[in-house]
Amino acid sequence: MSTNVLVTGGSGFVGTWVLRELLAHQATPVVVDLQPGGTRWQRVLGATAALVRYENASLLDPAQLQEVVERHQVTHLIHLAALLTPACQLDPWLGCQVNVMGSTAVFEAARRSGRVQAIAYASSYAVYGPESGEANRPPSFYGAFKQSVDLIAEQYWRHCNIASVAIRPHVVYGPERDQGLTAGPSLAARAAALGQPWTIDYTGGASYDYVEDVARAFVRAAWECPPGARPADLPGQWATPEDFVRLIDQLEPGAAARLRVQGPAIPPNLPPKPQYLTELFPDWRPTPLAEGVRRTIDFYRL
Repeated sequence: MSTNVLVTGGSGFVGTWVLRELLAHQATPVVVDLQPGGTRWQRVLGATAALVRYENASLLDPAQLQEVVERHQVTHLIHLAALLTPACQLDPWLGCQVNVMGSTAVFEAARRSGRVQAIAYASSYAVYGPESGEANRPPSFYGAFKQSVDLIAEQYWRHCNIASVAIRPHVVYGPERDQGLTAGPSLAARAAALGQPWTIDYTGGASYDYVEDVARAFVRAAWECPPGARPADLPGQWATPEDFVRLIDQLEPGAAARLRVQGPAIPPNLPPKPQYLTELFPDWRPTPLAEGVRRTIDFYRL
């Protein structure tokens, strides 16, 4: 049986790298998004972008989503589509519709198809707050919505036998990251490669995950999904924006003079009981931060 993988949000930053990972393994990716990947697909996928099947569809139209799943004989689902933190804070109702109701539509499409073998979906370290122990709670609407989807996934396993893995990155960085609160380090690497100035507009430490690792995690979780509804925290590398500036300057000498760090501290999002991806895949090895920064700069040099 062929492997037809539906990727919601496949035109976005992480989604594009997920497509690249799928195509490298000869899978057939089907993208559901409100717009195609355009020049981003061309830059990351090159000629293989022509192999992606694109469907202009909304997760808020369950019948339309179901029709896509059936017509393409989808066997696996990678669910990435979501509104990010700023949009959810600005319009919680819309954020709930897209992130919670849209995610429920994805699980329901899998249940109704009877063919989908597993779902890998995007959760987030935003489900965690800065506190330790039982008091730990999401500090934002975005985190609360993501936690709600984790609970919904558990119910679909409990009652419908739909297996899933919730991939939880903290801050994803790398080539083509250009939107969101924490895009600054990726944009600083691009600016350095192009000889331009940039300001990273936040401070504080966080765990960083290189985008190719994140894409690999989603694809592997979809194909090797164990029974149950399992969360998987990505074991990224702790760093600050200043650490990125130092690494960038080592690779592009003199770049630090054009890069600045300023702004409020981001929430640390500390998991009280981490459930790392290495529990599912003991052979997992994340890309070291210095290597990820090098690849990001090299991408923009070409």
